[in-house]
Amino acid sequence: MSVAQDLIDLSKLRLLRLLALTATIVGVGVKCFVDKLFVLDPDIWWHLSVGDWIVQHRSFPHTGIFSRTAADHVWRAYSWGYEVLLSCAYDWFGIIGIGIFGTLLTIAVAMVIFCRLLRLSQQFWLAWVLSVIAYCAFLFNIAPRPVFFTATLFITSLTLLLEAQRTASVRSLYWLPFVFLIWSNCHIQFIYGMAAVGLFVGVNLLQRITIALKLYPAVLREPVLPLSPLIAVFAACLLTTGLGPYSFQLYRVVFEYAGSKFTYAKLIEFQHLSFQIPSQYIELLLAITGFFALGWQKKIDPFKLSLLILATVFAFRTWRDAWFVCLVSAAILADAWPLREIRVRNLSFFDWASVAVVSSLLLLLSARSTDFSTRGLDHATSGEFPVDAVNFLRHNPIGGPLYNNFDWGGFLIFYMPQYPVSIDGRTDLYGDAIDEQYYSTQEAEPSYVNDSALNEAGIVLLKKNLPIATQLQLDHRFRLVYRDDLAVVFARNL
Repeated sequence: MSVAQDLIDLSKLRLLRLLALTATIVGVGVKCFVDKLFVLDPDIWWHLSVGDWIVQHRSFPHTGIFSRTAADHVWRAYSWGYEVLLSCAYDWFGIIGIGIFGTLLTIAVAMVIFCRLLRLSQQFWLAWVLSVIAYCAFLFNIAPRPVFFTATLFITSLTLLLEAQRTASVRSLYWLPFVFLIWSNCHIQFIYGMAAVGLFVGVNLLQRITIALKLYPAVLREPVLPLSPLIAVFAACLLTTGLGPYSFQLYRVVFEYAGSKFTYAKLIEFQHLSFQIPSQYIELLLAITGFFALGWQKKIDPFKLSLLILATVFAFRTWRDAWFVCLVSAAILADAWPLREIRVRNLSFFDWASVAVVSSLLLLLSARSTDFSTRGLDHATSGEFPVDAVNFLRHNPIGGPLYNNFDWGGFLIFYMPQYPVSIDGRTDLYGDAIDEQYYSTQEAEPSYVNDSALNEAGIVLLKKNLPIATQLQLDHRFRLVYRDDLAVVFARNL
């Protein structure tokens, strides 16, 4: 009886785990269907257009394509891997392809985080709870952009580092150069991963120096890995980040972003935490718990402590980087939890296949109720972007150049390609001077009369509620030719 009962208990436990995974996948997918961030995010559209350009030209842009005011500026499509995949999804399935791509990418992030935490903790429920908390803290704060590749590859890299430290073997680290080869061609924030690997090597070096000088604190863990292979792995990672169409010029982009003032001063996603939304409190709780877990250990791991401090500084300074501290804290908690023998260690291929099939069926059934369809996505897009205004211009063409507001530039690149935009979300392309001028003009500050882009414009398409839209109705240089609940269009008086 005891053997039979044990088998029944194991079957129930296995079923419960599969239900938990299915609930996670379906929950994440339905949340994506409801929010529709994959079509409401203004940056998605210029990413799509860049991917189309790369596929059509079979080359990579080096200047400001699609832009009128910055056409000759140096610009590198540092997320080209993401953009090509997005382009293919749209080419194959239309606008619904964008939704499918964004949903699958979000689910992939969720599952990779869970699998990495499970690998570290070897405890299903601990990994599941930590991953769900992490999702609530950052996963739906932003649309499925290239940063989702960063979150996935960062937790993968961190898992490899922590495993190497736990096993006192550098073997797992030999995968890191391959990870960075993919990462550096998908998103510029591969630099966060390079910082983590560099910190890992630097801490080990500093540990050995202080031990040699007999200054090493007894409260800290001793190094367990040989230094030479670590340096070799770091060098290999650095070299592989140069294996792409832009080579090591990507590091110049990093420095330009770091030196940008407008980006951090004006864009909401680059602002510090305001604690006005629940997810930021979850992020804070994760960070505090991570520090507590480190202090609870008999000896403190200097690498984990240094990385958690670094992640906290970045994530609390810029709320779009919430993933950084959430993943570091979750990994520390998973790695610090005392291991114990468990009766069901691994999920089999059949388990994952079953979860995938059931989740897919449930998501298909939920698609209609959440209006996840071509009609629903078109309706959502029309409510956020000037679809009707652009359709008016197609039937009533007006000579350019075009002047547009910042938020709509990316969409206009995609939906009205015959007019090169005056501004869009690629702040690294335009630079602080142009970005700040556009912000001042949108606010109708007195300097708008000296805005060269506006003075040269033959057509102006703006959000209806912008101060400059009201001001131009009084400006003798322009006349109002179109208005709806979302947008206004002005034409220059001859």
